[in-house]
Amino acid sequence: MRNVLLVLVFFLGACERSFIRVEDLGRKVQMEKAYEARDTCLARNAAADGATDPPTLAHAVALACAAETDKLVQALNTDGDARVTLNVREDSEFRALHYVMKARGQAMY
Repeated sequence: MRNVLLVLVFFLGACERSFIRVEDLGRKVQMEKAYEARDTCLARNAAADGATDPPTLAHAVALACAAETDKLVQALNTDGDARVTLNVREDSEFRALHYVMKARGQAMY
């Protein structure tokens, strides 16, 4: 019985590091904060009155939140992949359009 318990403790101790990494949890928190900051900026700027069409205003909103988008890119793109950066920027424009349409009381689709 003692040997079985000892083997079980060694087995669980060896596997523990492969499932949970402290640096991954810190990175996850950093990513969530960056997403929240970017989305808050987009929502705040989308409420601005503009007589322009929604896609043009959404582009301006995304540009106004470029600093938050850059922080999000840094949090997500640890490898420096240009496709990830492009996808995050496109997602920011899409989300900006969503917030602009929502601020105007219009449906996205």
